Amino acid sequence: MQLPKSRVKIKGMDAGRKEKAMRFTTERLVLRPWEEADAESLFAYASDPEVGPIAGWPPHQSVEESRSVIRNVLQAPQCYAICEKGNDVAIGAIELKLCGHTDMTERSDACELGYWLGKPFWGRGYMPEAAAALMRYAFETLGMETIWCGYYDGNSKSKRVQEKLGFQHHHTCAETPVPLMHETRVGHVNVLTKAQWRESNCNAAKDA
Repeated sequence: MQLPKSRVKIKGMDAGRKEKAMRFTTERLVLRPWEEADAESLFAYASDPEVGPIAGWPPHQSVEESRSVIRNVLQAPQCYAICEKGNDVAIGAIELKLCGHTDMTERSDACELGYWLGKPFWGRGYMPEAAAALMRYAFETLGMETIWCGYYDGNSKSKRVQEKLGFQHHHTCAETPVPLMHETRVGHVNVLTKAQWRESNCNAAKDA
């Protein structure tokens, strides 16, 4: 599931720099850099016990904790707040985890896609829409050849998102460490190459 190129607008600095000024606009969403002013909205959604634990992190306990996460975690080069168009409130996060920030790859032309969305916005197709825009940027601008993505066993929503985006199963690990939750889980790892992404876009254009 890919957005046509003409429907994704990108503004920002040179791709080789630490792009905290990058901004992506899709049909219904805006992806923008995180700001400390987002702490309250982050806490509102990240404190939900149905959001973080299934993705491998504990619910936030305070606005101050959320502010600390913004400062120390969500300032990665390709990490963005997800907002509904016309409303600047952060409702989720999406990130391209580059080499050095992920254990899925050691290649500079590969990255990991990570994401989560506040529960009130589940079921609207927002995450595939946001991910499609960021993946296009990864392949066409950042020069990525491969994008990895994973989910823990039982996270059916994340599994469906990855299927819609065209990811293919690569392997399953029966004992995947989840350090923030102090446990191990069954982890499924998927992959999408640039060639597969192009073929998917080509087929989608033919069917349109």
